[in-house]
Amino acid sequence: MAAPRWNAFETRDELAAALAARVADTLKAAIARRGVAFLAVSGGTTPGRFFAALSKQELDWSKVTVTLVDERFVPESSPRSNAALAKANLLQNEASAASFAPLFHEAATVEKGADRADSELRALPWPLDVSVLGMGGDGHTASFFPDAAGLDALLDPASSRLVMPVHADSAGEPRLTLTLPALVGAGLVVVHIEGAEKRNVIEAALAADKALPIRTVIDRAPRAAEIYWAP
Repeated sequence: MAAPRWNAFETRDELAAALAARVADTLKAAIARRGVAFLAVSGGTTPGRFFAALSKQELDWSKVTVTLVDERFVPESSPRSNAALAKANLLQNEASAASFAPLFHEAATVEKGADRADSELRALPWPLDVSVLGMGGDGHTASFFPDAAGLDALLDPASSRLVMPVHADSAGEPRLTLTLPALVGAGLVVVHIEGAEKRNVIEAALAADKALPIRTVIDRAPRAAEIYWAP
């Protein structure tokens, strides 16, 4: 385990610009090395500025595949869809040439939906080059909620799954998430947080004896995770 590297900025716009440049440089290096690049991003409202800045970065987006670190079990027509947010805010401008791989598929249950997503994602160019994670005030990241049923399976570093279903009372609707090894296998693992409250949560998680999910993800990353934060 390597201690995470902190990158603190005075404003959220400065954070967005710096993170966009860091991710773009990593994607460019991946394209130069293996001809393609693979990026996973989080949902919610926090990434908005970052998505806008990244969408304008100049690189060969036609060689980039974008997926999500997690998704609610809702169609893109739902205002709670992470896919819809990513398409509206990231897959624009230069980045409109990228390919997008959704986690949600119409299915009778979230379990069946996870099975289909797991199967379809196996055709993509693993491992991830970049995973950009967010974090909730309860210390969850991706959809690794502290009260999730079967949390140990979701966080199993030896899991053979790429995608798993999630049931947690605090999550509301069921979710789909990339598994721990799928996420931390990325060449660059980023945790993007904003606001004093979330900084306090992550600092407490890193100092605590009992690991919250965000701590487990950071600890399991083979290369030091990078935390990007602004007030």
